[in-house]
Amino acid sequence: MTLIAFTVNGKAVSVEVESDKPLLWVLREDLGLTGTKYGCGIAICGCCTVHLGGDAIRSCVTPVSRVAGKQVTTVEGLSNDLSHPVQQAWLDVQVPQCGYCQSGQMMSAACLLAQKANPTDADIDAAMSANLCRCGTYPRIRRAIHKAAEIAAKGGRR
Repeated sequence: MTLIAFTVNGKAVSVEVESDKPLLWVLREDLGLTGTKYGCGIAICGCCTVHLGGDAIRSCVTPVSRVAGKQVTTVEGLSNDLSHPVQQAWLDVQVPQCGYCQSGQMMSAACLLAQKANPTDADIDAAMSANLCRCGTYPRIRRAIHKAAEIAAKGGRR
């Protein structure tokens, strides 16, 4: 067991776990942050996407030792009152169908928008191509990302 300290959603945390334990399970089991979902366990589906220092990563294959001393943001960390433009847009467009993949979709979308304030359809398709949705909500996801960009351009409010 190793004591690993990092910041999650702006809060300093320390966990005593095996250093190779996947970040996903540390978030869910040790820290009670269950918004990040388990999908495939091999970094293909994107359900487990979180931000590490502003980059979208797959937490199911990221050993917790990789985040020592770093900043992790989960879907719970976007905002605590649904005020993040991506959260607002997801609600406005009513993106989720079953909803299982949506936290990963939202985290990838938030990362895209942080890097490119006004993405094109091609930008969105490229950035989101590694996030799978069994329900096929891709057209709504694209609309929601465009809407989130509009919301952010207006100062973050609908």
